[in-house]
Amino acid sequence: MSFTIRWLGHSAFVFDIDGHNILVDPFLTGNPLAAAQADDLSPEVILVSHAHGDHTSDVVEIAKRTGALVVCNFEMGNYFTAQGVENVFQVNPGGTYSGDFFNAKWTVAFHSSSFPDGTYGGQPNGFVVTAAGKRVYFAGDTSLFSDMKLIGEDALDVAMLPIGDVFTMGVEDSIKATKLLCPRYVIPMHYNTFPPIVQDGAQWAEMVNRETSAQPIVLDPGDTFNLE
Repeated sequence: MSFTIRWLGHSAFVFDIDGHNILVDPFLTGNPLAAAQADDLSPEVILVSHAHGDHTSDVVEIAKRTGALVVCNFEMGNYFTAQGVENVFQVNPGGTYSGDFFNAKWTVAFHSSSFPDGTYGGQPNGFVVTAAGKRVYFAGDTSLFSDMKLIGEDALDVAMLPIGDVFTMGVEDSIKATKLLCPRYVIPMHYNTFPPIVQDGAQWAEMVNRETSAQPIVLDPGDTFNLE
């Protein structure tokens, strides 16, 4: 069984699980570093962490075109349904979506959440995806929080953490988060897209190697990582 992670830039990823595609936080339109266009993608499932435009800009278009199932919190589910998305599963922190080829358990994230038109997007989230015998934590947009230690008790293979600072945790707090989560691998996200969140990925990786037991995986937009 295979689990491949492809970074599309910012916090957008594609998980390929034995040929099944999951799209995460699709921000392609308007993303200067996007490694794909919305029309290029035909996911079976779209996971959405929160409502900000840099995580949802292409959700409605892709979902309506492909019929993909959108998994998101209650408030976002209502919004997407009102926009004409027909296939929505609503879940809140502590709840789990159980699908045919993966499970996703929703977690808290400490951030804000509203759609570009001002509509309230509910509580921001992260999630732990379990598939192909692997467990991957997507933190979403969040600050550091101590309950990451509890999330790490699930024996994570990968933690995907924002490092851009300003709107989320920065480099130093991402190191603390990695120590709490204890993953085998850690992937940075939500950085370098715009000037306020520019970070040096190589320096971040050196810190991860020096201060934690995790292996840093720094991807360029479009790159893939095969989880073994």
